Amino acid sequence: MYTIRRWWDRYGLQALLVTLALGAAWSIRQTQGSLIFEAYRWTARPFQASPIQEDRLVSSRVRELQDRLRELEGQNQKLRELVGYVKANQQAGVVAPVVGRSADHWWQQITLGRGSKDGVKVGDIVSGTGGLVGQVINVTPHTSRVLLISDPTSQVGVTVSRTRYTGYMRGQSETQATIEFFDKVPDVRVGDAVSTSAFSQLFPPGLPIGRIVAVNLSKSPAPEATVEFSAPISYVEWVVIYPNPKASSGAPQP
Repeated sequence: MYTIRRWWDRYGLQALLVTLALGAAWSIRQTQGSLIFEAYRWTARPFQASPIQEDRLVSSRVRELQDRLRELEGQNQKLRELVGYVKANQQAGVVAPVVGRSADHWWQQITLGRGSKDGVKVGDIVSGTGGLVGQVINVTPHTSRVLLISDPTSQVGVTVSRTRYTGYMRGQSETQATIEFFDKVPDVRVGDAVSTSAFSQLFPPGLPIGRIVAVNLSKSPAPEATVEFSAPISYVEWVVIYPNPKASSGAPQP
């Protein structure tokens, strides 16, 4: 008994450490390291995101992807409508994105992502889905600036399609314009379609503009009507640029 105690006092600690090491090795072999992994997870838990935070991150990412998908679907739909409009008019044109719009001149001018290298010229006609948008007034190699028909300085000769009464139109807001007729008692009414006139100096005749939404025949010095644009000028994103047969080197400037 005395001999065993002496041996334990001398070698007991080493024997205990060896036994623990062998036990740990056997445990790791049997569990394939799962105990070490659990110990690591327990130690690192204070530094990891909680399951709630992880769920929030995943939800935010999903919402972001959904928003991107909706945006792409919206752009795709607008391009389809524009392509359909081009085919219906059977006229070759350059499809251009709207790349710039000043907050101070939101319904007066826009900048397009096509320029002289794409064949765009000053005086070219710019149309959107539904009708006339404006006219190119400045061109660089890769961009072009457009004066919108909603600009108050943009005066366009127009015709009422039903009765052929004529007048000139000036921009009033992002969605409407005012027509001042040449005749004292024109035959016009709400719902009449309006297009460019053969007397227009800026555009060829027959380009659709919009429909009359209000008439004031007692307006002095000439009867007036309010026309609502067919093209969505306030939020147009894509347009088509056509050559203008009436354009010349002296194209109008704003």
